[in-house]
Amino acid sequence: MAEAQATDHQPPAAAGKRRLLSPGNNPLVRAVGRLPLRVHTKMLLGFVGTALLVVVVGLIGLRELSQANDRSKSLGALEARALAYGKLQEDAFDLRVVLQSNSAGDARFICCRNGNGAHFFRLRPALPVDQAAFDTVARIGPATLPGSLGFAPPSEDMIVLRRIRTKSERIAAVIKRLLVADPHVASTREQLEPRQFVVQSGIDLSELATELANRTTAQTDALIAENADSYGNSRDLIIAVAAGAMLLALVLGFLLSWSLIGPIRRMDTRLAAIARGDFTTHVDVTNRDELGDLAANLNRTNDELRRLYGELETASRHKSEFLANMSHELRTPLNAIIGFSQVLRQRLFGPVNSKQEEYLDDILSSGNHLLSLINDVLDLSKVEAGQVELEVATFSLREALERGVVMVREQAMQKGVRLSLVVAPAVDLIDGDERRLRQVVYNLLTNAVKFTPDDGSIAVASTRVDGEVQVSITDTGPGIAPEDHERIFEEFQQTDVGVQQREGTGLGLALSKRLVELHGGRIWVESEPGHGSRFVFTLPNDERSRNGR
Repeated sequence: MAEAQATDHQPPAAAGKRRLLSPGNNPLVRAVGRLPLRVHTKMLLGFVGTALLVVVVGLIGLRELSQANDRSKSLGALEARALAYGKLQEDAFDLRVVLQSNSAGDARFICCRNGNGAHFFRLRPALPVDQAAFDTVARIGPATLPGSLGFAPPSEDMIVLRRIRTKSERIAAVIKRLLVADPHVASTREQLEPRQFVVQSGIDLSELATELANRTTAQTDALIAENADSYGNSRDLIIAVAAGAMLLALVLGFLLSWSLIGPIRRMDTRLAAIARGDFTTHVDVTNRDELGDLAANLNRTNDELRRLYGELETASRHKSEFLANMSHELRTPLNAIIGFSQVLRQRLFGPVNSKQEEYLDDILSSGNHLLSLINDVLDLSKVEAGQVELEVATFSLREALERGVVMVREQAMQKGVRLSLVVAPAVDLIDGDERRLRQVVYNLLTNAVKFTPDDGSIAVASTRVDGEVQVSITDTGPGIAPEDHERIFEEFQQTDVGVQQREGTGLGLALSKRLVELHGGRIWVESEPGHGSRFVFTLPNDERSRNGR
């Protein structure tokens, strides 16, 4: 009740959160359970859902790998372009250096005098430098063609390459013309202007090649940076998707498993209550699958058991009432038969002949046997109905055992069966119902005498074992098969040898077991066919010696 009140005072948000975290009351779990699908279908859907999550993670990973591969290919192409453009830039730079060197050194003018004494300027011979420039520029033009580059340049690069190729062709044509000209005859202006053009064109050519190389390098660096960023993004995306897939798989497994485990646990709890005799409630399972059908059948079984249990209780009560009411009617005439038979047997009303005496003995024996059976039935019914209350008091176990031996001694002597009693010195006074325990001892002794053959022996002993008082009755009878050790303590159960004796109804051992258990003890048999039997019962450690009281 205190827990219920504490729950009622909790905020709705806290209660809702606890429900979401509780497997048994989780609304999502109950929603999965209410799906109108069979258990194997739900399991199959759970496996398929998990497999699809794995496939999604794999597809995303493949897409990211494909994109990374495309970027790697693009980076490789850019690196090849950068290498080719770098070589073109080097050639253009070499041409520029050669041309500038030619202009600054070998291409300077010198003053000369003709035959008339007039002065004029002429160029110093520059053939080696021009030839080197021609060889360099001759490599640049073909290097701009796609066949020489080894790849198809993009359109923006083709524009620059065509300009480079055009300028290189013009430079080559001018240098070639300068190479065939006679420097001693050519005028200064005729030599100077082409060389200035060649130098400026070399500078332009070098700048175009540098622009092309720098742009390709920038594109390469940008792609490298993009590739690094994409790698980080791809890694984060794959990790996030994998984590999400794992979380979804766990949630799916949680919902599916608890939609099965929860009802099973509730049904197990209900079955345990039914086993204890509690038929007051039903199991609450909202599943629309086999577990829901099982819960419905369990509830119907609970109701049927409750009805049958009520009928059995009513029948048992009626039986107990009937036996209690019939005890007087059964015993009164039986006591009269036994009493009058004893009077006749004692010849109080005159003599009887030998045949009449034999009949009187049969009547007395049968009457006493019937009275014993009636008493056993009544006692057993009272024990089962809980109407027996032990009259616990301190008594001497030794005297109780001696009286039991005395009661069966005459019957044993008629068969030549030897009786012996051994009581441990430390076992004497105990607490219990003396009359009921003497009844247990008498039942065990009469069974031992009945099944022990002529000239056999019966040993009665008492001792203390593991703090308990233990009483044993050992005979030399035919023994009992192991499979009958438990059965003989049930009502109306006898061994094959007992059935052949045609005496008793199998109530003595059942009643003895109930009486020993009422005292908090236990009873069992140790026996093998052909080796006799040893019946043992124990009592709790409440024995007190005279010196210890």
